[in-house]
Amino acid sequence: MATLPPSALPNDEPARLLALRSFEVLTALAEPVFEEFVALAARLFQVPISLLSVVEEADVHFPANVGMPGHRQRPRAESLCSTAISLARAVVYHDVTLEHHPPIPAEALRAAEQNHVRFYAGALLRLPDQRPLGTLCLIDRAPRPFTPDEQRILELLAGLVSHTLAVRYRCRARPDAGEAQWVQLSAELQEEIGALNSLVRYLNARNGSQVPVPTAFLAQVEGRLHDLQGVLDAHRF
Repeated sequence: MATLPPSALPNDEPARLLALRSFEVLTALAEPVFEEFVALAARLFQVPISLLSVVEEADVHFPANVGMPGHRQRPRAESLCSTAISLARAVVYHDVTLEHHPPIPAEALRAAEQNHVRFYAGALLRLPDQRPLGTLCLIDRAPRPFTPDEQRILELLAGLVSHTLAVRYRCRARPDAGEAQWVQLSAELQEEIGALNSLVRYLNARNGSQVPVPTAFLAQVEGRLHDLQGVLDAHRF
């Protein structure tokens, strides 16, 4: 099995891996509210596949997955998501077969070609201690443009996923009513995301599907994303 060279690993990799386990990320991101986030991302950006990835020591896990049933994990050296962790920033490849900046490791390029991946965009997810844990990513079988406005909204969505993970952790760390509070908040978030999905469906039906997603469309969605942020902010303690 191919492994990443030390130069491709973050400087704080041992501490990052320790934090992944201490925050129980794989269990947390398998909850239904996170599946709602990836479904929203796929619909909003009109791609067939959206995933949450968790970049572990040797493998990348996909606890929330829309569009690739049965795709639960793959070796880290073969995953495009590991590039975002190495660089500590979002990564976009409009056409994986032609665009190699930042460079794509040979194993990851070969795996992308085998899985017919042509477009990839991944925005960083962060642990409650702000270390990068993985990505919220978009995948398409065909190349496509991806505008700066689209990337900004993808990163906003990834920030909401990260914030939701942090609030879940804080809720569950409370010995009294924390678990009940998380259950209530999770249900509220799923309702809000469901309403946002309905808005996206309506806008697509009214205006027709357009790629890249028009700025005016994104602006309407962004307002609702800030409402989601408000729901999370109300649970600071």
